[in-house]
Amino acid sequence: MAKILSIQNLKKSYRSGSKELTVLEDISFEIQEKETFAIVGPSGSGKTTLLGLCAGLDQPDSGSIELCGTLINDLNEDQRAILRNKKVGFVFQDFQLIPTLTALENVAVPLELRGDADATRIGKELLEKVGLGDRYDHYPSQLSGGEQQRVAVARAFSNKPEILFADEPTGNLDEETGKKVIELLIELNEESGTTLVIVTHDMELAQKTQRILRLKGGRIMETVNV
Repeated sequence: MAKILSIQNLKKSYRSGSKELTVLEDISFEIQEKETFAIVGPSGSGKTTLLGLCAGLDQPDSGSIELCGTLINDLNEDQRAILRNKKVGFVFQDFQLIPTLTALENVAVPLELRGDADATRIGKELLEKVGLGDRYDHYPSQLSGGEQQRVAVARAFSNKPEILFADEPTGNLDEETGKKVIELLIELNEESGTTLVIVTHDMELAQKTQRILRLKGGRIMETVNV
């Protein structure tokens, strides 16, 4: 099976006043196509920073990132955005829906950016799949947290991504709603054959993946098969 993400000797630091704060140090791992993979660790361990780097949302100080066969270190911001629109999906903890758009419009946005004439039809089909077929015209403010996250999951799969990154997808949900969102995410992932990379503090969610990478203090402590 081919690799879809390759991280080699990654380092990332930020300036904090006169000091340099190292967030990630000497990070190397690979993820294969269609694999499910969890990144776990305590608060401040660098999980979300690592996810952002993997997806090309930020640039490392050093090291290489190969995503979907492309070395993204060599791409400018616009080129990375095009790659994400074509091959990457996202689910965020805080949903990140556009408040002035309906549920259907939120799901269709990535497709419309690609000029897909079937954006509305595909959006409706995905909302049906996540159980929101009767919420097409509802705005985010008219939806519960769980419903908003389901819209976000539908949006993430709308462009049929090769890899999907989920950053604490159940972090703002109650336990019961969170479990439903997890089941939905895993179900859609299996159906589409997408590689799934999840950052989470929820070990129950992490245990549903095939491999777990454990971070502490910006370094990899271990990577284990589940």
